[in-house]
Amino acid sequence: MKEPVKILFISQEITPYLPESEIATICREYPQYVQEKGCEIRTFMPCFGCINERRNQLHEVQRLSGMNLIIDDTDHPLIIKVASIQSARMQVYFIDNDDYFHRKGTICDAEGTEYKDNDDRLIFFARGVLETIKKLRWTPDIIHCQGWLTALAPLYIKKVYNADPFFRDAKVIYSVYNDGFKKKLRTGFHNHLMVKGIEQDDLTSINNVKTVDFESLSKLAIDFSDGIIMADANTNKTLAQYIANKGIPYLPYSENYKENYLNFYSSIYPPIAE
Repeated sequence: MKEPVKILFISQEITPYLPESEIATICREYPQYVQEKGCEIRTFMPCFGCINERRNQLHEVQRLSGMNLIIDDTDHPLIIKVASIQSARMQVYFIDNDDYFHRKGTICDAEGTEYKDNDDRLIFFARGVLETIKKLRWTPDIIHCQGWLTALAPLYIKKVYNADPFFRDAKVIYSVYNDGFKKKLRTGFHNHLMVKGIEQDDLTSINNVKTVDFESLSKLAIDFSDGIIMADANTNKTLAQYIANKGIPYLPYSENYKENYLNFYSSIYPPIAE
């Protein structure tokens, strides 16, 4: 019997845990769709403090928690929680940490001011997902990253975890949304990224800017992806041109996204169509 294709979804937001939006709805409905098509999935998102953990029945997974991730020479405990969307028969894993995710906003406070440490939250979320997958001893065939909070995952997969048997052969797909942040990331973000496996030459798309904005961060994600999905009807023109110039496979925006996404997967990872 053929093994099911394994797909890891790294998502910025998922409804019903966060309010409905284009990205939150896609990140909720599409994993269910591919699971019903016979794929095996794992789905991750940040455990933002505005999520009602009691109502949504989140609980900590003790066997996966307990690791510390070092960011800027400081240890940050990694806490993993899980909940189920019963109607979809789908589990969602949550990356949590008291320092990064216990405030009541997602990327900004009640006044709309974006958090200063969103840069380190990016790093923690991406590395937290990948380290948890290793603890689960689960090897994804396709890794689909959705939303700018997932933008560092392609870099880490291709440069830091590229020799790891859990990620070595995985195909990375990045969905580009117009979900950009307004406040540039802090000076020094480049240095926080520098862990074993990453060289300055890998950061070309952000090395020419003093402070990283949405466009340059998105370009970094595109640089290390095997395929790009235009997930918004009005894709940023600069990013659209950058994708075209890269010469990597990309899928234009389509309202009939479920079937088209799956067909695009097949072009990147042919065994899914067998």
